Amino acid sequence: MVETKIWQVDRTERHLENDPMIIEAAEILRQNDVVAFPTETVYGLGGNAKSDEAIQRIYTAKGRPSDNPLIVHVASKDQVDTICTDITPSARKLMNTFWPGPLTLVLPKRGDVSTRVTAGLSTVAVRMPNDPIARALISVANLPIAAPSANLSGKPSPTLAKHVISDLNGKIAGIIDGGSTGVGVESTVLDCTTTPFTILRPGGVSKEQLIEVVGLVSDDPALTRTDQTPKAPGMKYKHYAPMALMYMVPKGKETIQALVNQDKERGQRVGILTTDENVHSYLNADIVISCGERTQLSTVARRLYQTLREFDDANVDVIYSETFPDEGIGQAIMNRLSKAASGRTIES
Repeated sequence: MVETKIWQVDRTERHLENDPMIIEAAEILRQNDVVAFPTETVYGLGGNAKSDEAIQRIYTAKGRPSDNPLIVHVASKDQVDTICTDITPSARKLMNTFWPGPLTLVLPKRGDVSTRVTAGLSTVAVRMPNDPIARALISVANLPIAAPSANLSGKPSPTLAKHVISDLNGKIAGIIDGGSTGVGVESTVLDCTTTPFTILRPGGVSKEQLIEVVGLVSDDPALTRTDQTPKAPGMKYKHYAPMALMYMVPKGKETIQALVNQDKERGQRVGILTTDENVHSYLNADIVISCGERTQLSTVARRLYQTLREFDDANVDVIYSETFPDEGIGQAIMNRLSKAASGRTIES
């Protein structure tokens, strides 16, 4: 156990690079220790991407398998050229369109990135976050920062500092509390070394948005096939999962209600993941939680992980989840729900 420092930083503050708490956290990163910080997607657990020691501390704190590559975060586009090579015009067009923002690009790597970041691959995943705290921290540290989500491996990703504290307090050097994250699901991961470019993980930038910029984009077969090994950071193992068994129920309210009635007769505690439109439609469940508006799926993405953690707090035995259209940000939502439920679906 270590003493974990917690700094509260206002992301609306001007000149964050001069904030003494940002400066202190950046110095910890330069010493090859690790710090959790907010991004616009989820909280990340950051370490010097050039240091084997720092990367090992990330894996140790999270309990994450070391064959799972990490995303490197940069504060400027110029910084990308220090860790990547052979960047195509199409990849640069994506940077100019979506950065800073929730898009990670997989590119050929230069030799000074730790092989533990890339899990020995010849490519590296890199993005420039849109959160001002994240960019200020990376800029002051003057290092590329490797940062997976700041949670214990397998648990829902953190969108509030209290989630990080619950999982990692006593395991890491510090946590920057910058309030709630905005997007709520991780960045889209796009492999720019394939023709056409391949979505390895859907996220905050939709497939439709990518196609508008670079034309044809394909999906990694592992997104829909269980016999394929995922290539994206954070997608290879069980992830995003609440403690209770979770099921996706495409058939909707009537099927879910019947399942609730059946489980309550067995004495189980039951939770339902729904939306504002249906939150009052269910009877007998122990807890019914809305994760947003079905007509505004961005609100569902923003609250999804927090909702999964609320089911943990309620100590339910089973969770039944409504499903969502698999397009736009809905593709990312359904991907995370499928991972959280380990693919378990009840069709009737």
